Amino acid sequence: MSNETEVFLIPESSRAHSSSRGAALPSEYSQGGTQSVPTRRIRVLGVPLDLGASRRGVDMGPSAMRVAGLETRLEALGHQVVDGGNIRVEIAETQSIGRANARFLAQIAETCTRTAEAVAQALEDGMTPFVLGGDHSLAAGTVSGVAEFYRRSQQKIGVIWLDAHSDINTPETSPSGNVHGMPLAALLGLGGDSELASLGRIFGYAPKIAPENTVIVGVRDIDSAERDNLRRVGVGAVYTMREIDERGMRTVMEEAVRIAGEGTAGYHVSLDMDWIDPEDAPGVGTPVRGGATYREAHLAMEILADHGRLLSFEIVEVNPVIDEHNRTADLAVELACSAFGKKIL
Repeated sequence: MSNETEVFLIPESSRAHSSSRGAALPSEYSQGGTQSVPTRRIRVLGVPLDLGASRRGVDMGPSAMRVAGLETRLEALGHQVVDGGNIRVEIAETQSIGRANARFLAQIAETCTRTAEAVAQALEDGMTPFVLGGDHSLAAGTVSGVAEFYRRSQQKIGVIWLDAHSDINTPETSPSGNVHGMPLAALLGLGGDSELASLGRIFGYAPKIAPENTVIVGVRDIDSAERDNLRRVGVGAVYTMREIDERGMRTVMEEAVRIAGEGTAGYHVSLDMDWIDPEDAPGVGTPVRGGATYREAHLAMEILADHGRLLSFEIVEVNPVIDEHNRTADLAVELACSAFGKKIL
């Protein structure tokens, strides 16, 4: 790890899309031959949150990815990596569940507020935030932090949501009451005056993201009420696995980065490991057959690296309790390396 001060040089082609601080595109190219994009200063933040899901174990996801060599493998690409440690999370057994249709929502909102503040600070310090989860409810915090940072310079962000699920339930529509199925709804302002508003109004305003710059890729398990929510809010694009099958991952991802990037400073990428087929990623909380293959997932990450407009990144829902020899965490680290520029030749 390195704590040296670094001066950022933003390529002319990128200046129109980047603020002068935060996730401005980093400075110099690696000479090692395995890195295809400018190097970055990355701050890793763990959020060992498992209050948003029924199945326990994803709180160990950040540790599993660290054990899989995340820091070393990113540094081998020429990036400077600083591990910012873990965000404080309450232990489920010490807390009141609250209402059955939004279990542990108050505690999740507190965790997401702490996450948002840490993410915004990373950007203020000129670093790219990389958040390790934890269940997907933490995305309300990550995205809020990124959106707040760019809002200060009158810019907005896009979001690319890679997930088997659309995560756009509200307490009124959720069949389980698990908040990890609600973060996108909160970020898009669907909380209204309900208790979900506390998750969506971190920093005091909502919505955090515009639906026209929000893209969901790879869904294959959507609750009936979520379909209505998707239509009502007008999400920019929703690509099911059928569309990936028929049109190919490259076409879908090229469209996704265009939609998420149009008129924005860039985009946050939220990768739920259940987006990948459980044959390749067995250690996830809510596996669904028929997901992205190993190579499709890497191609998606490589396309993100090619475009160079990644503002922040998170990987969630790694569950070592049900994994096989840390396979899923190891794949998560591989995919992170591809997203941050690793290439084959």
